[in-house]
Amino acid sequence: MKRIVQCVPNFSEGKDLELIDKIVEPLKNQEGFKLISYEPDKDYNRTVVTLLGDPSSMIEPLIKFMAKVTKHVDMNKQKGEHPRMGATDVVPFIPIQNITMEECAEIANEMGKLISDTLNIPVFMYAEAAKKADRKSLPSIRKGEFEGMKDKIKEENWHPDYGNPEIHPTAGVTGVGARMPLIAYNIDLATEDIEVAKRIAKAIRGSSGGFKHIQAGPVYLNERKHVQVTMNILNYKQNPIYRIFETVIMEAKREHVEVPNTEIVGLIPKDTILRSLEYYFDVHNIKHAQPLTIEQITAFAKEYLKFRDFDTLKIIEANME
Repeated sequence: MKRIVQCVPNFSEGKDLELIDKIVEPLKNQEGFKLISYEPDKDYNRTVVTLLGDPSSMIEPLIKFMAKVTKHVDMNKQKGEHPRMGATDVVPFIPIQNITMEECAEIANEMGKLISDTLNIPVFMYAEAAKKADRKSLPSIRKGEFEGMKDKIKEENWHPDYGNPEIHPTAGVTGVGARMPLIAYNIDLATEDIEVAKRIAKAIRGSSGGFKHIQAGPVYLNERKHVQVTMNILNYKQNPIYRIFETVIMEAKREHVEVPNTEIVGLIPKDTILRSLEYYFDVHNIKHAQPLTIEQITAFAKEYLKFRDFDTLKIIEANME
């Protein structure tokens, strides 16, 4: 049985589409894995790349990809709404099928050392690949972002796991990790008032007393002229999307604000969509044939969860257990 991982490199360019295509070129049409998508966002000034397949086949193309990122993205000039510490900000490996988390952590550490040795970029290992307990949390490592990392990395407690305690002059540092599948989920609010997004994000994130395993924050999207609650769902089995979505709608009503759309960035397990759709089927007393096709799941998700720009390629059908 083939080993399958999901790898989701994020790099700090989301505006120049011609340049983004050039950067992603080493990941296209490769043997052993597929480039599922690359999703640039002008407001975040960030592109999320999704790969799926054999991890050993990804390593060399990923290094070539990162070399292009390093060549073309200067963090001294880069600005965007998303927190970032490097040109290639993060490279997480996620077990999908016939591979353990421990094996993904080993692959991540091999990748981290190779990045440091080949590209001279300092690397911090995070999540299940972390070498230190206080580095499991990516926000903790990224705190201070690129600008603050120049001094932070020189502190003894923040020396990188691979490489010298000095940032790459233009590419900064990179985080390489191994983690369970998370869902990058954003909810649009029909207002330009960032304070509204702040209050709603506070109501749902775990650290503020909201939902456990939810990281959430506010962002103003200049290109779209509205605010958004942006979040990571770290455990989709304990936090069904419908429950978070309906809570945001409830909180938005108190603010007299509409919720026009939501979006998924990257892939989403089929199981988590089905769990949420069952809620809406029960609410609306909808009878449906079993099993639903991927096309039907996509259509229902757009209708009830208001997923924008969502297609069948985003749904992982591989065994997620």
